[in-house]
Amino acid sequence: MSSKKAKMIVDKSFRIAPVDKRVYGSFIEHLGRAVYNGIYQPGHPSADGEGFRKDVLELVKELQVPIIRYPGGNFVSNFFWEDSVGPKDQRKKRLDLAWRTLETNEFGLGEFSSWTKKAGSDIMMAVNLGTRGIADALNLLEYCNLDTDTYYSNLRKSHGVKEPYNIKTWCLGNEMDGPWQMGHKTAYEYGRLAAETAKAMKEMDSSLEFVSCGSSNVDMATFPEWEAVSLEQDYDYVDYISLHQYYGNYDNDTEDFLAKTQDLERFIHTVTATCDYIKAKKRSKKTLNLSFDEWNVWFHSKASDSEEMANRPWQTAPHLLEDIYDFEDALLVGLILITFLKHADRLKIACLAQLVNVIAPIMTDNEGGAFRQSIYYPFLHASRYGRGIALTPVISSTCHDTSRHGEVTDIDAAAVYNEEKDEVTIFAVNRCAGQDIPFEADLNSFEGYRVIEYLAMENDDMKAVNSLTGEKVTPYPKKEYQMEDGIFTTVMKSCSWNVIRLGK
Repeated sequence: MSSKKAKMIVDKSFRIAPVDKRVYGSFIEHLGRAVYNGIYQPGHPSADGEGFRKDVLELVKELQVPIIRYPGGNFVSNFFWEDSVGPKDQRKKRLDLAWRTLETNEFGLGEFSSWTKKAGSDIMMAVNLGTRGIADALNLLEYCNLDTDTYYSNLRKSHGVKEPYNIKTWCLGNEMDGPWQMGHKTAYEYGRLAAETAKAMKEMDSSLEFVSCGSSNVDMATFPEWEAVSLEQDYDYVDYISLHQYYGNYDNDTEDFLAKTQDLERFIHTVTATCDYIKAKKRSKKTLNLSFDEWNVWFHSKASDSEEMANRPWQTAPHLLEDIYDFEDALLVGLILITFLKHADRLKIACLAQLVNVIAPIMTDNEGGAFRQSIYYPFLHASRYGRGIALTPVISSTCHDTSRHGEVTDIDAAAVYNEEKDEVTIFAVNRCAGQDIPFEADLNSFEGYRVIEYLAMENDDMKAVNSLTGEKVTPYPKKEYQMEDGIFTTVMKSCSWNVIRLGK
């Protein structure tokens, strides 16, 4: 008989910080079918008058995404924003060097602004600090945010947009540490350029927030020296530093794959420590926060993508980075979201990369419909129910060994207290393969609370996927639990995602 078990104490006094809703952000890049045949497809049966796919919009609105990063990504480092505005018949076609495709610019800044309004999202705008620089960033900012009798503000008005877009969060380039990036720079070069760009943009609009480029991933040879050197230059002028990381089950080892949030924890701790080192070195009173503005599982499509870009360049909207996600991918996405909640004090923005078709929770068929991938559901649950105050997860759990990450707890969990709704939600993953785990949550500080809903995703097939013809990975309302004298008990099935909502 197994002696495995887990216990969690959920106390409203054990507060980490309010959860910034932007932790449930996402990302749309001009890459593959994210834009064209993704969110935008004139002539499609579901398209509205602006060419936006209404079936996709409904799925995006269901996710309640508060902010969306645009237009890249690697794409931004050779992006001429002027080509994406004004009359469509006058827009220039460009070669996109990042993904070796043809950019028609039929869809641009104006269309994206209109689409985000329909989606209920704000824009997180990236500026090109690769092949361009300060002057172009200022021109773009004037076009987007100013209501003045000046050239770029008047240009926007001449394009039929009287009111400014009023974009408040700006990324100062993208992955500038990466040799693959157009206009790749050293940490010092980038830090100086980012500082001067932010300073100049603040002169034009003092209400802006800026994200400085961190390392492209934790495996970069320059990590975390890149953060330290670049922040020494721009720390006084920026509000966040970016983190990017993708995960894959390359060894087909489920338990080790589900332990990869151990790496994520170390990544977050290292970047936080580096920020605080620069804060101390500068004797600054400002605390820099984190923007994890690219994250997801990404490995299924990598081999075919490289071949497609090398052998068939300069296509418009080719099928690129179209990972089909399985059940275990959804579990890791859930574990990543749990990790983010544990760091709500410093992690204020996160962008699931990306939103539609390209490593995305939503997939479309060019001729047919759209469907929810397996990873859609943990993101949906966290975005809907993970708003409020993140609580310190006091967990006692038995453990299991993994091939590369040593001993990890059988169950990982987080809790969020929504004072306004008088609800608390527990998010938990049993990441122990082959073992159902008895789980107990002590909720005595929430007197009179009862279970409102218990949602679970369980599947005996780790490789089960969803498709247009049917969903094999979906949540269901679980009834096998008890709530007595402030103690919640259940048995969490082996490799499962669990959402327990309680309130009065």
